[in-house]
Amino acid sequence: MRTLLTALLATTLAVASVATAHAAPYDDTAAPGDGTVEAQGLPGRFDLPRHGWAHDVLRSGTPEVVGLDPAAIGTALDQVRRYTEPDASGHPLFSGAVTLLVHDGVVATHETAGWAVRYADAAGKELPEAQRVPMARNTIFDLASISKLFTSIVVMQLHERGAFELDAPVARYLPEFGVNGKDVITVRQLLTHTSGLEPWLPLWSRYPDIPSRIKAVMDVAPKNKPGTVYTYSDLNLITLGVLSERLSGKKLDVLVAEGISGPLDLDDTGYNPPAAKLDRIAATEFQTGRGLVRGVVHDENAWSLGGVAGHAGVFSTAHDLATLGQAILNGGRYGHARILQPDTVRLMLTDFNQGFPGNAHGLGFELDQRWYMGALTSPRTAGHTGFTGTSLVLDPLSNSIAILLTNRVHPTRTWGSINPARRVVANGLAQALAVPPRRGPTSWTPTTPGGTLTTPDLRTSGGRHTVSFSAFVDLDPTDKVVVESSDDGTTWSDLKTLTGYGERRWQRVELETTPAKLYRWRFVRGAGYGGRGAYVDAVRIVDDRGVLVDGERDGLRAEGWRSANR
Repeated sequence: MRTLLTALLATTLAVASVATAHAAPYDDTAAPGDGTVEAQGLPGRFDLPRHGWAHDVLRSGTPEVVGLDPAAIGTALDQVRRYTEPDASGHPLFSGAVTLLVHDGVVATHETAGWAVRYADAAGKELPEAQRVPMARNTIFDLASISKLFTSIVVMQLHERGAFELDAPVARYLPEFGVNGKDVITVRQLLTHTSGLEPWLPLWSRYPDIPSRIKAVMDVAPKNKPGTVYTYSDLNLITLGVLSERLSGKKLDVLVAEGISGPLDLDDTGYNPPAAKLDRIAATEFQTGRGLVRGVVHDENAWSLGGVAGHAGVFSTAHDLATLGQAILNGGRYGHARILQPDTVRLMLTDFNQGFPGNAHGLGFELDQRWYMGALTSPRTAGHTGFTGTSLVLDPLSNSIAILLTNRVHPTRTWGSINPARRVVANGLAQALAVPPRRGPTSWTPTTPGGTLTTPDLRTSGGRHTVSFSAFVDLDPTDKVVVESSDDGTTWSDLKTLTGYGERRWQRVELETTPAKLYRWRFVRGAGYGGRGAYVDAVRIVDDRGVLVDGERDGLRAEGWRSANR
């Protein structure tokens, strides 16, 4: 009893200390209700969002250990494997992959597919199988732009030490940057990609050496007025890498090793991996003048900067990356190691780009990006992707991590986008998390665009009908469930539209309406990527004489809907 009271008191104190200093603040403490277990969530549940930092260290397990549906995960893994097989184009979507899924600190899935080294040339000629290298759990990948998260963490570690102010001009600390209209660009604008700088420059081909390449970034003029547009730019992070070196007096690779890889024991994470690890490194592209790129950074600009740059260059394994992800979900701590303070992590996961809809961004972390976060998307979901075929998704609402690492640029970058595969992995984890019925053994969920769930014919009277039901809605913004009424089964009138995502909890809906013969719930599928889904349960319709329909007792007619028990 004393332990329970202590936990409740801690929850109450946490609620009272919510930070509200920033636009769209990352809210890791505000829990709805009365501090009960529903406010903290339960393992394996999608409908009970978490509040507060986790306190987990990764450990091996199975989906069943943490209440996940193994069938949903298996379906996702099967699709990932199919992506490594030739399709109608004559080649696979990617050569190979490692998929890792974490829930409540348990590594529920850590599976491989395909090949780390597969091709003999850029045209896609396959090596004899005996000469290929299969993917392994400890395969090391070029993370590409996921490296930006490492740079951002280093920058924020310096911020914790008082080395700079977020809203101060970068030129205060890096005077050579403050030319050609860049004197007003702030550190925060670099971290949120609102600096106005263009996406990139061909440093490797246009400039002869590292000093001239860095000078080109320092000299470049903004393409847009700082703070007026969102433009994802490698130049922002290259600049932050230079800034961190200037402020600390240390090279970026040393800062990452001392501030991230070392404390977290990420033995396979860093820049320019040693030759001794080459046999574990996934190959990337065949490039003109470079041949098969393997064990050296793929990004040409990072390569031309010696393999260490703010925007690219970090190599890592799925497990190492998951460890970093769990440290973020833990509020900056992993075991006995702390790499960031909770307030700093809260800042990094706060959306500072509300003025640029669709481009939610914290300090380094991307937020709320359904195109690769899939059904795990919420305003609090964070992550990043990499051009080589990598993705990291952190879902604080379920204390989950979804990682897909591929070498999709092996042998060439021209074989297409792997965003569908990224969503498949995130969707698999989201679908494995349960949304149990609100009342009785099952609820109803749509399966077909235009599908309907309809009541039996009702008597009508001069009074009013009260239509009530429980609804769980986590949909792509283009999807919706429309509640409708009809007197003849042909002409229907809208009563309410259900849509949205991110709340992840059941709501009770009550509608007062003029009597109708029929009521139905109709699913409208939009043009987006989909979501976790919609559920209807505990349907009840009454008039002034009593209960007309009890959905747990009276049959509902389902066309394009199915009953679901999780």
